[in-house]
Amino acid sequence: MEIKSLEKRQAAEKRVQQTEKTRINVRSLNEECGIFGVWGRDDAAQLTYYGLHALQHRGQEGAGIVSNNSGHLWQERGLGLLSDVFRDPARIEALTGESAIGHVRYATAGSHGVENIQPLMVNFHDMQIALAHNGNLTNAKTLRQNLEKDGAIFQSSSDSEILLHLIRRSKAVTFVDKLKEALRTVRGGFAYLLLTPHGLYAALDPHAFRPFVIGQMPEGNYIVTSETAALDVIGARFVRDVQPGELIVIDHTGLTIDTYTDKTTLNIDAMEYIYFARPDSTIYGVNVHKARKRMGAAVAAENPVPDADIVVGVPNSSLSAAAGFAEATGLPNEMGLVKNQYIARTFIEPTQDKRERAVRMKLSAVKDVVRDKNVVLVDDSIVRGTTSMFIVRMLKEAGAKSVHVRIASPVFKFPSFYGIDMQTTDELMGANNTLEEMRDKIEADSLGFLSVDALVKSIDLPYDGQGTGLTTAYFDGQYPSPIYDYEASLEQFLTDGSVNFSPEPTDTYHPRQVASLRNEALLADGTIHLDSQTIQGVEA
Repeated sequence: MEIKSLEKRQAAEKRVQQTEKTRINVRSLNEECGIFGVWGRDDAAQLTYYGLHALQHRGQEGAGIVSNNSGHLWQERGLGLLSDVFRDPARIEALTGESAIGHVRYATAGSHGVENIQPLMVNFHDMQIALAHNGNLTNAKTLRQNLEKDGAIFQSSSDSEILLHLIRRSKAVTFVDKLKEALRTVRGGFAYLLLTPHGLYAALDPHAFRPFVIGQMPEGNYIVTSETAALDVIGARFVRDVQPGELIVIDHTGLTIDTYTDKTTLNIDAMEYIYFARPDSTIYGVNVHKARKRMGAAVAAENPVPDADIVVGVPNSSLSAAAGFAEATGLPNEMGLVKNQYIARTFIEPTQDKRERAVRMKLSAVKDVVRDKNVVLVDDSIVRGTTSMFIVRMLKEAGAKSVHVRIASPVFKFPSFYGIDMQTTDELMGANNTLEEMRDKIEADSLGFLSVDALVKSIDLPYDGQGTGLTTAYFDGQYPSPIYDYEASLEQFLTDGSVNFSPEPTDTYHPRQVASLRNEALLADGTIHLDSQTIQGVEA
């Protein structure tokens, strides 16, 4: 009986491994999560739900909300989409209180169990803390090993929990000073929201890899969240982008902008503009839709298709780029592909036939649009290439004479370590194939990518400091910071000189234009304070 039981367990583990391998083969890039926090609202949990709904594209594996009810934190979380987790209205109704933070998760570090669903919450003898994190820590493995050697006991496998342990072990006197010390210890990409009985705290890494914005409700209450699209949904007004190295403190007196370090630079992840952020979001004054249109126009200029008849964008993240390509070339922008918005999120067995069927469940070609046409297929990126091949094949089966693939971003050659689920080169088509080999594998008639210089110009970030203000390491190998625990994985690229790492910043970056910062006056202690009773900020 024991042998049979062992065999069953081994067979089950093998099925899980196969399912995970298949999930990798059919999925696209995934960003870690979206976060949302509000202070001083009777409907804080409900408002957080609406905000998270606008951020659902940033994570679909789990969701959670923690509310603060008269100094007591209460948590509700679960696996699945936000609407699945809170399908029972009683779960939201249980989250009474005047402040809350929430999280939608896609795992980049840690397993997929419910123990990793955020916000994480801890109960100390003298206080409670809840934490939500967007990003990925590059020194998490080292920090965790050191903490465990000192007796720390972790409840999850997520790197997000590390900050809670660092806060608790700090010898500083005040909570803010403990938090600052912890923030100076972690490395990588992070946007943190922490909720305590006494305040809401938000912090962004010294490079500003992930987007993070402050908004304000008409009644004066402050919001901190991942994208401006979440502010629009709840009727909040954009106040400012959280700046690298800042620590935001929100309590009953208003909002105070402090810093935990003045060693900062600006390195916004270019993939936010290319793929992750919603098109109606604005990051550092740049509207995502307009940036993507410029990328589409730029790839048309760099990689023309002389005999093209129509332009077809891959729904949904590539539609803006397709519009830019069509507008620049004067070609019709047609709906040659339709996406099924209601497809169930299922795991597909690891066979080519069933992987292709999974793509066909999500997308279908419009035969009467593409038949007998030379099609320019515009997509935002190629990661593994499997989906691109299936789409090209689908269009040709629908009658397209030729399919010319144009990618509105550079070739994805190197891993990401700051919050995108792509930490090895093994699965990257661009890292392991020439352009002609890639074209052949996806079965396209031609293939063209955007150059890195054109990408930077298309985003057009209002910045005149050192560098471009963007992270383009996945395309050019120029990492804006050390990657610590991950450095060994790029040893071969370091040896041949195709990648390099900048040191951590030693001075403070200076943006050319951050309109919402113009009239902010520093107080004597170096902080900025915004009153909660009046609408603050300066119109761009």
